[in-house]
This record gives sequence, C-alpha cells and structure tokens, in this order.
Amino acid sequence: MASDLWERLQSRAVQIHVADHLRARIQSGEMLRVKLGLDPTAPDLHVGHLVVLDVLRAFQDRGHTVVAIIGDFTALIGDPSGRSDTRPVLTPQQVDANAKTYFDQIFKILDPARTEIHGNSEWLASMGAAEVLGLLGKQTLQAVLQRDDFSRRIKAGNPIGAHEILYPFNQGYDSVAVRADLEIGGSDQLFNLMFGREVQRGYGQAPQDVAVFPLLEGTDGVRKMSKSLDNSIGLMEAPDQVYGKTMSIPDPLTPTYLKLISGLEPESIQAALQGGPREAKAALARALVGRLWGGAEVAPAEEAFDARYRRREIRAEELAEHRPADPADLVGTLVELGWYPTRSQARRVVEQGGVSLDGIRAGLEARLTEGTVLRAGKRNYVRIGVG
Repeated sequence: MASDLWERLQSRAVQIHVADHLRARIQSGEMLRVKLGLDPTAPDLHVGHLVVLDVLRAFQDRGHTVVAIIGDFTALIGDPSGRSDTRPVLTPQQVDANAKTYFDQIFKILDPARTEIHGNSEWLASMGAAEVLGLLGKQTLQAVLQRDDFSRRIKAGNPIGAHEILYPFNQGYDSVAVRADLEIGGSDQLFNLMFGREVQRGYGQAPQDVAVFPLLEGTDGVRKMSKSLDNSIGLMEAPDQVYGKTMSIPDPLTPTYLKLISGLEPESIQAALQGGPREAKAALARALVGRLWGGAEVAPAEEAFDARYRRREIRAEELAEHRPADPADLVGTLVELGWYPTRSQARRVVEQGGVSLDGIRAGLEARLTEGTVLRAGKRNYVRIGVG
C-alpha cells in the first residue's frame, strides 16, 4: 500500500522536494500530516481542484492525516502567485462568505472524519507586532523578491504592495502552526511551499516535504481553469451542466482529465481511450457526474445531453417565441407563460430540477437570454426573445 501511494504521487506530481526523503517516510509507514492551503478568494471550487484533493484522499485512505487550511486571514492579503498586478483586497465579510462554501465542496472528495480543518486566522489574527517582526526575520527581502511574479512586475514597472510581501511569510507560518510534514499544491504554488520550508527551519522545525501538481487547463483548452475566465466546471454545478461542459472540452485534453480528475482506475481509463475520442469524453463526463453527484444522476445528465446534441429533439427555430417581462425573473416567466398558476409552485418546480435552459438544469438565479430554449416538464417549450 505504501509503495502504490508513492507511485501514484510520483506519476502525477510535477516536482517533489525532497523526493528521496519523502519516499523513505512513506515506505517506512510513518504517518504524515499532509497540508493543503485554500484561500477563499471566490465562493466556488472547480474540477481543477480535484487534482490535489484526489492526492489528499489517497493519503487519507492509507491512514495519514490531512490538514486543510482555509486562508481566511491570508485571503485578506491576496496570493501574488501568477499575478501581474496587486489583487483587490477582499473584505472580511466576503472572505467569510466564500469560506463557508468550501466545506461542502471539499467533502465531496475528502473524508470529513479524517480531515483536520483550520482557518489561519486562528494563529495569524492574534499575532502582535513583535511576533510579526519575529516572523519577518526568518527570511530576507531578497528571497521574497526573487519570486517570478515580483521580479516580472519590477521589470515591467508595475507596483508591488508592501502588504503582498507578507503573504509567503504567513502561508509559511501555517506550516509551523500545524507542524506539516508534507505540503501539496498546484505548480503555481511552488515558491510559497518552498518558502514554508525555510520558515519552519527558522522556528526550529524539520522542513516539510513539498509536492506540486499540474494546473488543469480549462474547457477552452488554452488557459488554466478559472471561474473568472469562464472556462471552469464547478464542483457544485448541476449534474447536466457538469456533463455538458465536460463534453465541450477539446479532444486533446481528454486523456489528461481522465488521468488527473476522473477517479477511474488505469484499466478503465485505457479502455475509455480505446473507444475513440467521443466515448473517452463520455466516460469522463459520466465519471465526473458520478463523483460529484452520485451514480443516480449520471443517466439523466447523459440523456439531457443526448437529447439536445445527438438526437436534436428540440429545434429552437421551430418553437414559439416568448419575450419575458423580466429576463432575470425565471419564476415570474414561468407564471407569465401560464405553465404554473403561482410563483410558489413555479419556484418549487425549479428547485426540484424540473426546468432547463438549452438542456441544462436551471437554478432560481438563471437569467434568460436571446434564443435560449426554456423547457419545463415534458411538453412545455418556448424560445426566449429579449428586447
């Protein structure tokens, strides 16, 4: 079991520091504290996060302790990783609202009973000035400014906020506070994770090992997955949306997605790939819907996709058009159409998943747009006109 964990880790990681040391610890059966930091700068996680969450679950399944750090304090600073400018400063209220959403999302993959969760405000918010100065004394300013993000901004003449210098120190102190043996993250986090080793040394702790993993490209096949880039598949999106978005990814991405986030065994991945590009992508879509929402949701999600895109059951141009009084009021539109007598009944149908837009289940917050096919039940269809 220890050897297969190491092989899984090695086959997926972009870099491991220090590989020989970590391999020896895993193979000796030592129980490790494995840390993952998540800054709640947005309310939703996406399937790109499954890359590291799957690794954490593999450690859990072999008895190791997973320590998830919700960066409710560091999110107020903003991680400069991958940035060409200073992140907007979030309010404590925004951070708190985002952080509350993370637990339901990470527990789609992690075992709550074997997950230790902390907000780093537990130790960072109470630091006095002397303690902050002591932390800053554990590394040099030159070491911080060597990070690529800062050096590029200096060369480009873009400003670096003084508060941003604190970020790697604070994240490094997280490792001190929880006595991390291993920290994992995306490849864009390598500097922060390695910096944490030095902060631990400064406090007399053995430095954590570090493993970083590839950043998943988004559904556009070009940029890393991000909700702000509109190329993500959210962990909390409805099953039919997960299925449909997965089927939209470029074919060359399918093998990578299957390997990193499908949760399928290598034999099943190989079988899916041998079935051709479409079958491989469908196997991936079924796997993701099943992982996130359970097996009972797979068939309805696939049926909705096939009805819309394969059998072409609905031809928008042949449908009657309706121009809603308020395109942002889905419930009101359903009542306008006469499909339901009251708003409360219409709302209940939406909440139960009985309303779709272009074959994708609609939520209460859905906005109606030009040309969208609105469907409720089996027989109610209309094409939306706006303006």
